[in-house]
Amino acid sequence: MAVEAYLPTLGTIVVTALIDSINPCAIGVLILMITVMLGKKKSTKDMLIFGGLYIAAVATTYFLAGLGLIYFLSQVPLYVAEYISIAVGLFIMVAGILEIKDFFWYGKGFSLQIPYGLSKKIDQYAQTVTVPGVIFLGAFVAAVELPCTGAPYLAIITLLSQYFDFTALMLLVLYNILFVAPLIVILLAVAAGKSVAGFKKWKQEGRGFMRLCIGLLLIAMGWLLILIANGTINFG
Repeated sequence: MAVEAYLPTLGTIVVTALIDSINPCAIGVLILMITVMLGKKKSTKDMLIFGGLYIAAVATTYFLAGLGLIYFLSQVPLYVAEYISIAVGLFIMVAGILEIKDFFWYGKGFSLQIPYGLSKKIDQYAQTVTVPGVIFLGAFVAAVELPCTGAPYLAIITLLSQYFDFTALMLLVLYNILFVAPLIVILLAVAAGKSVAGFKKWKQEGRGFMRLCIGLLLIAMGWLLILIANGTINFG
């Protein structure tokens, strides 16, 4: 007998978004960009403007990508959508296992990381601090990291597409606000005088623990998607 459920809950959105927000690529690029601006003696006002544009570009690109995927999934026939949900659930569980693997054996075997070539391009783009360049950089980072490290977002998108209405749209907006929240905190903290080196150290030291958290979350959400797809859990 199927279990009626209203998913995802606000708590699911908040927890998933906050875990997903500790994104090494987006945070690393912002830290690099700030370091470049500090080296060029840019003012605090310039730092806030350029940093804000970068964050806005990341959030906008991520939001539009999510909206597009939800629209696509909502147009798929129900019998096909069930198989897609199962496939997404299995993919997300595999991604979770890989994240947990990186907690114990980081750098060994296959990992969900941005390819080295694209990573080098991102570093190069971050060296040029102009309005068009920063906007492009934010959009590029979001587009590149979505297929590489966007498994939590994909899980939420698949859940929201099951019953997409205005509330679901607001949950998607909330997810993206929370996703860039650490970027906003870092930017404001550095503008207020906090050392960039401290954030670099925090990023490195917390990397393994966050991979473990993301891995466990992905396995749980992948299993949830499979239960929804096979009818064990139904949306009310």
